[in-house]
Amino acid sequence: MSTLQPSQILFFSTLLSGTAITFSASSWFTAWIGLELNLLSFIPLLSFSKSNQYSSESSLKYFLIQALGSSLILASAPMTLYVQDITSVAITLALLLKMGAAPLHFWFPPVVQGITWPQCILISTIQKIAPMLLLLMVQSNMSSTILTYASITSAVVGAIGGLNQTLTRKILAYSSINHMSWMLAAITFNEQMWTIYFLAYALVSSSVMLIMHSHQIFHFNQLSSLNIYSKGLKLTLFLSLLSMGGMPPLTGFFPKWLIIQEFVFSSSFIWLSFLLGSALLTLFYYLRISISSMVFSSPKMKVSLFTSSQTVLVGVTLINFSPLLYPFMALFLY
Repeated sequence: MSTLQPSQILFFSTLLSGTAITFSASSWFTAWIGLELNLLSFIPLLSFSKSNQYSSESSLKYFLIQALGSSLILASAPMTLYVQDITSVAITLALLLKMGAAPLHFWFPPVVQGITWPQCILISTIQKIAPMLLLLMVQSNMSSTILTYASITSAVVGAIGGLNQTLTRKILAYSSINHMSWMLAAITFNEQMWTIYFLAYALVSSSVMLIMHSHQIFHFNQLSSLNIYSKGLKLTLFLSLLSMGGMPPLTGFFPKWLIIQEFVFSSSFIWLSFLLGSALLTLFYYLRISISSMVFSSPKMKVSLFTSSQTVLVGVTLINFSPLLYPFMALFLY
């Protein structure tokens, strides 16, 4: 793994600063400034990698989509004084476009397919913080209805879209869209619920992407390369993917359990049924990846369970399957 250059550290710092400005803003104009700073910091980070011939194309697609969303927010925000409902709908749709939620998800899988795994981690986690928190500022009955339909659509699109994929980056892109449906549902309940789900999702998805990055796995056929490293690494990937699918008693199950409880208390059973059905489909293609890595033919191995070079990576990912995390994550509820 190459070392970070000073310019990359600078742009990453300003990216985090833009996100901080957005969710601490007291006006839409300040929030827009934070979004623009975040965008202008992320574009150079996307363009840095020359190992992928599609990185420039992904950078351009991402810039155009984010610029469209930002311009719509800037144009709609002053109208809140006159037409509250229509303006809230326009801002909600712009934020859904910026975060890649269905039905405005069309740009997200192609962009993820053209970037590296570290950039996938950024676009799937940090880049979704500011738009999601801005949704908390849009308060109207119409925006709540749009969030409900966007959550259901994201669940269906994320589940069905990943079924026929053989490229690992696209699979995790559709997985991100599916998890976004749960995060949109959490936003409608309270901010603490969203925080718990987002932290768990960021932890689990980052661990999976780090494994993929460490061995440069971009296609199903490359999963057989895991066999030449260690059985422990394959087991780590297997359990991390199950954690992403929300299989109990792994870490990824805890936030879904809390959201299911909120659905039951609010008697939103139809909405919940869509999310649970999509979760079963996503678990299917997680199992397809993990079982492929476990049963592909491989040479006879004479290595230890974990080699010394993999100790740090495995140590990070082992946090996915520790139920001991549950009491600590529950502290966010109080």
